[in-house]
Amino acid sequence: MPDRKPVSLRLLAPFAAALALIAGTAQAGPTLDAVKARSTVKCGVLNSPGGSAPDANGEWRGFNADFCRAIAAALFNDPRKVEFVATTRQQRFTAIQSGEVDVLIAGVTQTVTRALQLGLHFGPIVLHDGQGFLVPKALKVAKATELDGATVCTMPGTTTELNVTDFFRLNKISYKPVVAEEFREVLAAFTAGRCDVLTQDASALAITRSQLPKPDDYVLLPERISKEPIAPAVRFGDDQWQEIVNWTIWATIQAEEFGIARDTVDGFAGSPDPSVRRFLGIDPGIGEAIRLDPRWAYNIVKAVGNYGEIFERNYGKDSPLKFARGPNELVQRGGLIVSPPFR
Repeated sequence: MPDRKPVSLRLLAPFAAALALIAGTAQAGPTLDAVKARSTVKCGVLNSPGGSAPDANGEWRGFNADFCRAIAAALFNDPRKVEFVATTRQQRFTAIQSGEVDVLIAGVTQTVTRALQLGLHFGPIVLHDGQGFLVPKALKVAKATELDGATVCTMPGTTTELNVTDFFRLNKISYKPVVAEEFREVLAAFTAGRCDVLTQDASALAITRSQLPKPDDYVLLPERISKEPIAPAVRFGDDQWQEIVNWTIWATIQAEEFGIARDTVDGFAGSPDPSVRRFLGIDPGIGEAIRLDPRWAYNIVKAVGNYGEIFERNYGKDSPLKFARGPNELVQRGGLIVSPPFR
C-alpha cells in the first residue's frame, strides 16, 4: 500500500531518527560514569624523566603529568583530583585495557597495531619525537651506522626495541640487546658499562644525559631512526570520554594560539573577541556541547597553562634541558601542533 502519512511527517522522520542517534551517542559511557562517581581521574603514567616522575615530596611532575591534571581541571575544576598509577612499558596496555586506569598518558607512540589489536583510541598528538642513540664519547662513534657489534640497552615489548631491530637489519650491521623492564634498570646497566648504547626517544635521552653525573662524557648521535607521535590512549567504546580527553589537549593548544597563558587568562575576561569569549566560557555554547562547566577551558589554562607553557617548563627553555620545540611548535610558527576550531 502507498505511504499515506502526511508529507510533513514523512519529511520529519529522518530528522527524528538522526536526533535519536545523536542523543544515544551523547550518553556517558562506563569510564566517564566511573570517573564522575569517584571524582578522580585514574591516569596511567610511566616513571620517566621529563614525562612523569615523583618529585622530592612525592608529587608527580612532568609533561605527561600536566596533561593528567588538565583533564581533572576540565572535569572537576581541580587539577589535584588525579590518581597517578605508575605502570611499566609492558604493563601500561594491560592497565588501560583492564580498566585499572581511565586514560594512558605514558609516552605511548600511536601505531595502527596498537589501535586495532589492543582496542585503543588515541587522542591528539602531544609530542612529535624520534628515537635516537646515546653513547659514551669514549666509544668514539660519530653516527649510528658505526655501531656494528655494539650492545644496546632497551626495554622489551616496545616500539623502541622493534625500531632498533629494523635499523640494524636495514643497515646490515649486528648488535646484542640488553633488556630490562624498568627504565631505571636500563639506565643503571648503561652507566655501569654493561652496554654501549642507550636508545629511547631523543627528548628522553637528552633529559637522561642532563641528569647523569658527567653529561659531557656522553653524546646524542644525530640520527633519528623513527617517527614517534606520542598521544594519550583510551579504550574503545567510550566516545564521550574520548572527546573530553581530546578537547582537553586541544584546549591547551588553542590557548597558546590565542596567546592566553596561566598568568594572563584572567585579563581576557573583557575580551571583545567572540572566539576568545566562547573558548573561556564567558559566552555560552562550548561547555554545553561537551557537557562540562562553561569555564572548563579557562579552568585548564588556570591550572596548568597553555601547551607552550607545559612544553617549555618540562622540556624547553624553562627546564634544565633547554630542548628546542622544533616540530612541537604551533603550525603558524612552522611546527606541527594545531587545534581544531572551538565553535
